[in-house]
Amino acid sequence: MHVVDLGGPEKKVDAPIATGAVWLAAAISALGGLLFGYDWVVIGGAKPFYEVAFALDTPWSQAWAVSSALIGCLAGAMVSGVIADRHGRRPALLIAAVIFAVSSIGTALASGFATFVAWRIAGGVAIGMASGLTPLYIAEIAPSGSRGQLVVLNQIAIVVGLLAAQIVNWLIADPVAPGANSADIATSWNGTVGWRWMFAAAAVPAIVFVLGCILIPESPRWLALRGRWDHARAVLARLGGEEHAQLALDDIRSALGAAPRRSLRSVLQEPRFRRVLLIGVGLAVLQQWCGINVIFNYAQEIFAGAGYAVSDTLFNIVITGVVNCVFTLVALRTVERWGRRRLLLVGCTGLSAIYAAVGAGYVMGVQGWPMLLLVVAAIATYAMTLAPVTWVALSEIFPSEARGASMAIATTALWAACFLLTYTFPLLNARAGTGVTFWIYGAICAGGFVFVHRMLPETKGKTLEQIEQDW
Repeated sequence: MHVVDLGGPEKKVDAPIATGAVWLAAAISALGGLLFGYDWVVIGGAKPFYEVAFALDTPWSQAWAVSSALIGCLAGAMVSGVIADRHGRRPALLIAAVIFAVSSIGTALASGFATFVAWRIAGGVAIGMASGLTPLYIAEIAPSGSRGQLVVLNQIAIVVGLLAAQIVNWLIADPVAPGANSADIATSWNGTVGWRWMFAAAAVPAIVFVLGCILIPESPRWLALRGRWDHARAVLARLGGEEHAQLALDDIRSALGAAPRRSLRSVLQEPRFRRVLLIGVGLAVLQQWCGINVIFNYAQEIFAGAGYAVSDTLFNIVITGVVNCVFTLVALRTVERWGRRRLLLVGCTGLSAIYAAVGAGYVMGVQGWPMLLLVVAAIATYAMTLAPVTWVALSEIFPSEARGASMAIATTALWAACFLLTYTFPLLNARAGTGVTFWIYGAICAGGFVFVHRMLPETKGKTLEQIEQDW
């Protein structure tokens, strides 16, 4: 497989900081995160219109329309590890990019609900693949001093994708008149054509991602694991210079030791790595069950419960997207200073407190800007803690011999948890009410604090090989 020199300036690597070439490769791979974010959230803005177009009038059909993509996410997460470990990180990313491009057009052209769901599942496969592959790839090309920031770059791409979807939805949709009923929406431009353009817009960045995947080099750690040491050295030298290549290869050789290319089963025979996998799965589930994604996927219901009309809701969604983006940039500054563990603990504590207030607001019937501020505070807290830092930790903690497979297991657990969260919210909301539902999410965050405090060590400033040896 030909490796393209991305042309970054060589740097003395006594200070393990990323060169321009590493940042460029990470940015290209992070397009997978941008598409992940766009495809994940575009459904929220299109929801009022495709539901009318396909006559979805039951909580079950509405929940299936939103959560069906998660079936694809599960499948994509499961196959990504096999493809990434067998064929390399770059080919796996390329496959995800192609699926993103094709599924966005397919969803836009869907003639019926069954076809719509089928294409949403296909898009979910791409999301599931990119969600684990992108941070994995970035972590394997990044020097230890910049790894946290580079993986957070992927999260920034995700939230830019989220924000792009929210802005595109808002700009495409014509204003909906107050009091408009289903018949009015069904015959409007929004209900016939507009919502389709919301999905089709993703094809543009998807094509750019396809082209970018042709340019980025293969992961040097994957090449070394396959015994392709000369190729690995060439990639490392292009990314950081000859000195960096030699130091990095020495670390990789030491970590592989006498057990190169072990299977996941043989790795998990060691109790320390079973514990690592448990921690990874726990972090993945916590990131979803903390409840933030229901705000993105069910924004209409969340803001309607706080007294907002459809058009106001679309604008509020843009506000939440801007906050999400800004506070993810805060994480870019803090992840190497505060560390992974502290940020996760801050996130669990903050969300528990905010959800207690959100739940009380819904129970007491509070409406308008106070509820919007609480929702924005929850998103800000999540954006600078659990959202990016979970991916950083997952990309770091697994053993090199089975990193792709381990990441796939954790990512599969994440999407399984996300499916349960997304599918059950309408049911919980209908039975217990929005307030009690947010109290449940707050209790989960409190449990997450205990889990992180007891189980997760700090990993900032260490090479992947040092982290593995510490376990």
